[in-house]
Amino acid sequence: MFKKELSSEDLLKIIFEYTAKIASETELKRVLVLMANMGREMILSDRCTVWLIDEVRNELYTTVAHGVNEIRIPFGTGLVGSAITTGESIIIKDAYNDPRHNADNDRKTGYHTKSIITVPFRNNDGEIIGAYQAINKLTEVDYFTERDLELLSLAASYAGKSLESVMLHQEIVDTQREIISTMGEIGEIRSKETGNHVKRVAEYSYVLALALGMDVAEAEVLRTVSPMHDIGKVAIPDAVLNKPGKLTDEEYDIIKSHTKIGHQLLKGSKRKLLSAAAIVAEQHHEKWDGKGYPNGMKGEDIHIYGRITAVADVFDALSAERVYKAAWPIEKIEALFREERGRHFDPDVVDAFFRELPALLEIRSKLTDVE
Repeated sequence: MFKKELSSEDLLKIIFEYTAKIASETELKRVLVLMANMGREMILSDRCTVWLIDEVRNELYTTVAHGVNEIRIPFGTGLVGSAITTGESIIIKDAYNDPRHNADNDRKTGYHTKSIITVPFRNNDGEIIGAYQAINKLTEVDYFTERDLELLSLAASYAGKSLESVMLHQEIVDTQREIISTMGEIGEIRSKETGNHVKRVAEYSYVLALALGMDVAEAEVLRTVSPMHDIGKVAIPDAVLNKPGKLTDEEYDIIKSHTKIGHQLLKGSKRKLLSAAAIVAEQHHEKWDGKGYPNGMKGEDIHIYGRITAVADVFDALSAERVYKAAWPIEKIEALFREERGRHFDPDVVDAFFRELPALLEIRSKLTDVE
């Protein structure tokens, strides 16, 4: 069934609706979805694809193409490659009569492409960073017109600049993640741990967070920051940190100070990830019954990040073999968690631990230490 061309009022409604959503969004994948939906609705196409440039691999790719999964093509190929290379928009009434059309994707998906419109979009410096591509007009006139070109160009002009801001934000977040991961590994290396220890704790924390009902975005925050739980150990003297024998009370107090040191290192940042890392660094040795350190916090006064990381960290510490100790058998670990439920550990987190134990053991197996 054919659709009627949109009135000016309908177009304005779509533009205002989507520009408001895009302006408030910071996650790249969701912005791309909004861009694709806006383009499809504005010009009444069957599908709309947002293509980006992968400069490292010298490819064009889309993670948002209605009806299909990610597509990658060599840079400069196909209609979209031509539009991005020349900077010129393209309207095709019949794709199979144009030599630039790459029919491989149709053959792979079983979809028949007829009419196509492709519009490159630019960043604030005027550099092309990608392109809109809409396929198959759904009106009685079954091909795209100059009016469609004007509308999609309008969408591209706005969305391209918004997309750049989101990509810059994503780059900042990715940089924070990389720094956090590296700093976490540095902290563990000083205490003779392995890089896989912090990776396992991160993955355990993610699984437990989801099991407790945390949404994916928040669980991802915890997975990112949990490797920083022992970052304060960078300031602990080697003679104390790696002492082979029993610690004196004074030495134990020095070890415990790593929680305060880690918090002090991270607490000044207004960035969400670093602020979350500060919480984990300070609270992962607090105990549910209030007998932990450094602040003797109790129950739900301890942040959920700290309560989850406590279980993940202890599970990995007990599971791993080190030069100074053998790995505990799983039965002994399970017994300890049952005993410490409601004492050292949040009962809900312990319950989640037992529910997810097969997944945790699988992670442990995949990220085992290699000597």
